[in-house]
Amino acid sequence: MSLQLGNSSSDRKDRIIQQQLDVIRTLTANNLRSMSTDFWGPAAKAPQNTAAAQDPHEKETGGTPETKTAAGTGETSKEEQTQEALPKEDIAALKAELNSYIGLDAVKKEVENLINMVQIYQKRKENDLPCTDMSLHMVFSGNPGTGKTTVARIMARIYHSLGILSKGHLVEVDRSGLVAGYVGQTATKTSKVVAKALGGVLFIDEAYALNGRSENDFGQEAIDTLLKAMEDHRDDLIVIVAGYDGLMDDFIHSNPGLESRFNRYLHFDDYTIAEMVRIFEMQCKKGCYVLDEDTKKAVQLLIADRNTNSVSFGNARGVRNIFEQILTAQCNRLAELDTLTREDLMKITQADVEAVRALPAKKLT
Repeated sequence: MSLQLGNSSSDRKDRIIQQQLDVIRTLTANNLRSMSTDFWGPAAKAPQNTAAAQDPHEKETGGTPETKTAAGTGETSKEEQTQEALPKEDIAALKAELNSYIGLDAVKKEVENLINMVQIYQKRKENDLPCTDMSLHMVFSGNPGTGKTTVARIMARIYHSLGILSKGHLVEVDRSGLVAGYVGQTATKTSKVVAKALGGVLFIDEAYALNGRSENDFGQEAIDTLLKAMEDHRDDLIVIVAGYDGLMDDFIHSNPGLESRFNRYLHFDDYTIAEMVRIFEMQCKKGCYVLDEDTKKAVQLLIADRNTNSVSFGNARGVRNIFEQILTAQCNRLAELDTLTREDLMKITQADVEAVRALPAKKLT
C-alpha cells in the first residue's frame, strides 16, 4: 500500500505530515505512559469490574486499578473512596507474568521465596500448627527505572490472591502526598492516604524524604502516623517503601519502629546493556516497528554510549527517552519523502539512530 502525497499541493502534503506527527505523539503518549507494561513485560490482564480497569493507559497502572494521591492534597475522589476488591487471580499465572519481565532475576527469586513461605504458613494454620508473626512490609532499593513500582503493583495482586489483602489495589505516594505544611495537618493527610490504601499496598516512593529536613519539618509526624496505622491495620495493609540503596538503609535504621516493621529487602539491579536492548525491541514490537540487525547494533551502541551513569540515564526510562527520540527522527526522515509505503512507516533505520546520536543526551524524566 502506498500513500501519494502529491507534489502539486504543498498544503495537502503539510496536512498529511502533520497527521503523521500526531500519530507518533499519540503512540508515545499512550504506549509509553505505563512503564510496567511497556518496559518490563507484557501487558497485565486487567480485571474489568472496576472503573479504573476500563482504560489501562489512563493512569500508570499497567492495566491494574491503582489510586494515586494528588500532590499536596491527600484528598480522594469518590471512586478512590469506594475501591472495589479485585478478582483473585491464579498464583501460577501471576508468577508467569512476573517471570516474563525482562531482568529482575534476584527480585523474582525473592518473590518466589515469599509466596512459598506464605503458602506454607497458611497450611500450618489450617493444621493448627504454631506460626511466628510475619512482617510482609518491604523495602525496595535501587536506581530509577529498575521496576520497583511494577513489582509493588504485582505484589498487591499476589497478596490479594493469597488471601492476605482484601482488595489488592496499589496506592502510590511520595512525601508530598503525606506531609502537610502546618501542625496537625500531616497526621490527617497521612491517615486519608492510609484509609485509601486499606485492603491493598501503600507504595511510598523516595521514602527517605520523610526524614526531618529541619526542626519544623513534619515528616516525622507522617512516619509516626504510618507506624500506628501499620499496627492498627496489620491484617489488611502492606506498606512498601522505595528509593536509592544507601538512603533507604539510612532511613530504615533512623527509627526503631521502622526497623522492627521493615525486615524484607528487595534490591533492584541496574539493567545490563543487553537487557535494555531487549526492552527497546519489545517496545518496537508493540508499536509495530521493525529494525534490521545493523540498526539493532546501532541502537545497542547508542544505549551503551548514553548509559555512562545509570542514575542519570535511568535504566528503562533512559530506553524510553531514546525510543521517543528515534521515533521523532524517523518521522522527520519520512516527512521528506513524497511517497510512503506501509513498510516505510514501520521501519526504523540506522539513519534514525544516528540522528539521535547527534543530539545532546536527554536527562531522566
